[in-house]
Amino acid sequence: MKRLMFLVSTLVLSPFAAFSAAGGSEAAARPNLVVILADDLGYMDIGANNPKTFYETPNIDGLARRGMRFTQGYAACCVCSPTRGSLMTGKYPPRFGITDYIPGMRSGKLLSAPNALHLPLEETTIAEALRDGGYATFFAGKWHLGGGEFYPGAQGFPKDLVAPGVKNLTNAQFWYPHSVKPPNPKDDPKTTDRIVNEVVSFIGAHKDQPFFAYLPFLAVHIPIGARADLIANFEKKKAGVPENTWGTEGKSRVRQVQNHAAYAAMLKQLDMGVGRILEALEKNGLTERTIVVFMADNGGLSTAEGHPTSNLPLRGGKGWPYEGGIREPWIVVAPGLTKPGSVCDTPVISTDYYPTLLELARLPLKPEQHLDGLSIVPLLKGETLDRGKPLFWHYPHYGNQGGAPHGAVREGDWKLIEWYEDGSLELYNIAHDLGERNNLAARHPETARTLLDKLAAWRKEVKALMPTPNPNFDPNAKPTSTTTKESARGVGR
Repeated sequence: MKRLMFLVSTLVLSPFAAFSAAGGSEAAARPNLVVILADDLGYMDIGANNPKTFYETPNIDGLARRGMRFTQGYAACCVCSPTRGSLMTGKYPPRFGITDYIPGMRSGKLLSAPNALHLPLEETTIAEALRDGGYATFFAGKWHLGGGEFYPGAQGFPKDLVAPGVKNLTNAQFWYPHSVKPPNPKDDPKTTDRIVNEVVSFIGAHKDQPFFAYLPFLAVHIPIGARADLIANFEKKKAGVPENTWGTEGKSRVRQVQNHAAYAAMLKQLDMGVGRILEALEKNGLTERTIVVFMADNGGLSTAEGHPTSNLPLRGGKGWPYEGGIREPWIVVAPGLTKPGSVCDTPVISTDYYPTLLELARLPLKPEQHLDGLSIVPLLKGETLDRGKPLFWHYPHYGNQGGAPHGAVREGDWKLIEWYEDGSLELYNIAHDLGERNNLAARHPETARTLLDKLAAWRKEVKALMPTPNPNFDPNAKPTSTTTKESARGVGR
């Protein structure tokens, strides 16, 4: 009974409902939406998920205290571009053809499956749906879903975006408004402050109309960069933590300790930016009328390219199908709807944001578009939600981080991984083996077969492209990219 009374009271006292009752128009009464996407941020990197983290994330942790923290929030892929596309479309990556970072296409024993170089314009993105529903839209940061005519301005965001310093816009992945003078690159190497400056200006200019601000930050992706004073502070802090220790993942080393001062500084600068965004909302009287979403595009980078962070006790990291590669920091703050400091253990995935944001914006759902997304509004209310289907992943590529082509499926507590090179299977009970150390495929063959059949049926449904045998494979050679120099120029991972 107390639970029911709480839910009723939060709905009655919702600032969204109160604003509407005060006589504002239906459009003006809709909540603002701010989606903050960190790049390569690990689940264990933030204090809300890991109180013992080496890093300092007080503002992100503050979001968790104000809203709902999801302990089993997933990205739709273990690398960036596919997950970004899933956010925009509400679909699993194979449906729109981007299954690796753009351009991707490394090969090994298998030839990588084809990978689209842009998000098709035929997709109706969440930005377009919100724009058409009366929302002002904003973008600044890393798009990584196509340049040229496929830039954010063609997918529901303002058309006057620029890609600084890029001569060939076909390959541009970073886009910004041009209204605010950029900070000194020495003090802002990841453009974190530039993104924040731009959105703070936007918030002030649009405080009287509903807006959707999508902020895909470059941090904490390599190359690592942060203010010198922040790095110096963490160098001092590093003296009190353990030295590096290493494990192995496949043929890769994997970091087991968080102590990277420059990485910590880069994350600190991102967290400070989050704080400034929240201050701007407060200054403009929008805190109680704004929904804030925070997540990352894939797991923390732990097995290659500098190994800057550790995801333990989660296994692996970016580029791998283990929890360290796909489980993300997931926080949703919906004033008057989410109980402050609440925690949800229900598995959710990045495709779910599209229908969730539409429902929160009081706009009609588009089930023909967000085919794979499910609104998690019931969870935000403290209710239960039965997805009715497993969660799926498909990565028919070789990752820069050591991972190989694979697929995965999670249903209930069971998670199956299929390695495409040889068809080998790994089966884990996530509830009892979070670190995925005990492969139960041989012990539970029926469960493995059932999940494998569902994974195969799903691939057929979404028309997933598969890797093919590589006739020129040299087992002594490292995986190489099959993209041309022209298509790869200027494109990050």
